[in-house]
Amino acid sequence: MSSPQLVTRDVPPRAVWALEQAGVSPLLARLFAARGVRSSDELDDALNRLLPPDGLKGIAEAARLLADTIERNERICIVADYDCDGATACAVALRGLRLLGARPETLSYVVPDRAIHGYGLTPAIVELALAQAPRLLVTVDNGIASMAGVAHAQSLGIQVLVTDHHLPALVNERIELPDTTIVNPNQPGCPFESKNLAGVGVAFYVLLALRSELRTRGRFDASNQPRLDSLLDLVALGTVADVVKLDANNRRLVAQGLKRMRAGRMQPGVAALFTAAGRDASRASGFDLGFSLGPRINAAGRLSDMTVGIECLLCDDPTRALVLAKQLDEINRARRDIEAGMREQAEDLLEALMPEGEPPAALCIFGPDFHEGVVGIVASRLKDRVHRPTFVFAIGADGLLKGSGRSIPGFHLRDALDLVSKRHPEVLKKFGGHAMAAGCTLAEDGFETFDRALQQVAAEWLDAASLQRTLRTDGPLAPEQFTPATVQQLDAQVWGQAFEPPVFCDQVQIVSQRLVGEKHLKLRVRQGGVLRDAIWFGHIEPVAEQGLLAYRLSLDEYNGQQRVQMVVEAML
Repeated sequence: MSSPQLVTRDVPPRAVWALEQAGVSPLLARLFAARGVRSSDELDDALNRLLPPDGLKGIAEAARLLADTIERNERICIVADYDCDGATACAVALRGLRLLGARPETLSYVVPDRAIHGYGLTPAIVELALAQAPRLLVTVDNGIASMAGVAHAQSLGIQVLVTDHHLPALVNERIELPDTTIVNPNQPGCPFESKNLAGVGVAFYVLLALRSELRTRGRFDASNQPRLDSLLDLVALGTVADVVKLDANNRRLVAQGLKRMRAGRMQPGVAALFTAAGRDASRASGFDLGFSLGPRINAAGRLSDMTVGIECLLCDDPTRALVLAKQLDEINRARRDIEAGMREQAEDLLEALMPEGEPPAALCIFGPDFHEGVVGIVASRLKDRVHRPTFVFAIGADGLLKGSGRSIPGFHLRDALDLVSKRHPEVLKKFGGHAMAAGCTLAEDGFETFDRALQQVAAEWLDAASLQRTLRTDGPLAPEQFTPATVQQLDAQVWGQAFEPPVFCDQVQIVSQRLVGEKHLKLRVRQGGVLRDAIWFGHIEPVAEQGLLAYRLSLDEYNGQQRVQMVVEAML
């Protein structure tokens, strides 16, 4: 993997000054200003600073529909998705509807099996839901492109409420929407300021609107209304795990959820996931949600049945929740084993595509033995390695090729698929996604045509600058700031997509280096005359005696002692 270009973030001095004047520490003021924060108001994570629900198009109609259904004691079936966002959204919806007066026996859910049903509200999923005899289907984290599924449900006399955050479908260059009530910040004409809500965030907002509608109907008043903030641990988990942009509104949702986790106020299933992952909930961070809890939920949808993940999040018995969390942990271990084998095969295929050591402008990898549920993770790993838009394909249960792609800045993956479909209408059976992640289905003999077509789009859209991997850093860190207190201060903040955790950059001398665990490089470095510990995870090649080190800070705890450690991101 080639070394990235290190780019130091611009730090607007006026913003730093304004934040410091508002009482923000100098280090955090510098970091926040470099990420676009201009006033302390943006850092206020109080619940009353959330954007109001009435800004979401369709939400008042959705609230009335749900309120009418609850008052008539009619059955509601949640149609979930098989990732962490979909699982948490399902749990939020079911828990929230119960809090707001829906009788438990009127509530149910269905979740597609990735290999059997595919994604979204399909006619097959409607048929699956019929066993619950629903009067209303509510999609969470899906549905915006489910024209056929919505029409099939309506033909059976079932109403449909779509709650989603994905982009609508494009048909002949025109946006096409299901003919039903929709709540989605990314639907045309929606004025909601944050287009970055995850599916679980949309579900939470619908509950806020429903509570307001029920207040209007006299079911309760402001003094005795149900506390929906008890669901924010689930909202935070799904938001971080779905890697949506952490704008100010999403940071508030995540911050509130993390506060509740640290205080021990969370669903039994969330607490059990912390235990199964060996993480300390009293020090919960975005890293825990994105890299420990989220993958364990996601593993169920990739290899098994997301019902296990949803049941864990719905469980109120801590003992049962821990059993389910441990089951999810076992599934995740199996996922890691499968992923390791697929990565090894994929990297062998990658080497064959790089005879001169330089990868093509876009990667398409197919393995006949690849597992459909893990292709997205492998695509992400390969994309990180070579900094190229990457698709990895496996053979699905229906014999078609199922691909998952990950992209780089400057290459909108969903738009690229749209262009491929226009140039080669016979190749793509279906596709969808976002700028940075997308999925598609090909005929079994369509791989080579798709590969050539994607390469052509990449050659047209990407230049040398786009293909150069860059790492944005926050410059040097003052020696007096290398303390456990600094690490704790940084860990207490909400970092994530588009609000990246700090990466510092300093000139160092390498005093010693050795391999640990056969795949990590342990370093002893001299920085400004002071010796420090560093580790470079997943790196085994020796480094030069001196250079520019890009690193994060972490706390290394051993025998009750805390030491600040550099976690290396790159060295030039």
